[in-house]
Amino acid sequence: MVTGRATKLIPEGLPVGTDPASVRRRIEVLERLLDRAFIVPGLNRPVGLDAIIGLVPVAGDTIAAIMGFYLLWEARNIGMSKWQLTRMAGTVGLDWLIGTVPVAGDVVDFFYQSNSRNLKRIRRHLDRHHPGTGIIQG
Repeated sequence: MVTGRATKLIPEGLPVGTDPASVRRRIEVLERLLDRAFIVPGLNRPVGLDAIIGLVPVAGDTIAAIMGFYLLWEARNIGMSKWQLTRMAGTVGLDWLIGTVPVAGDVVDFFYQSNSRNLKRIRRHLDRHHPGTGIIQG
């Protein structure tokens, strides 16, 4: 049983369907986990697993990129254009490439949150093509 902060990161009953509303919910949870899971004390800056596992040279950044490419797979499944998918892949690829540079890559990874950028693109697509999936943000 998961308790505490983790229950807020991965909610119970995460949808498994292929409908746009389920996809939206899954990608929002994954983005939160990868880019905004924790707040850095003193800086009040969100950081996620992407930056944390990115501290492991090459392998950590590769694992984070694979998780980032899952967002692309979901985006493809909801019918996003090849141009948007290419831009999203470039964002994840740039994050991976910069992240492989020791130390400097980790600092950039802290500020360049590729998954948040890609989530914005997916949200715009969903809002335009599947407006019923929108959730009022509080």
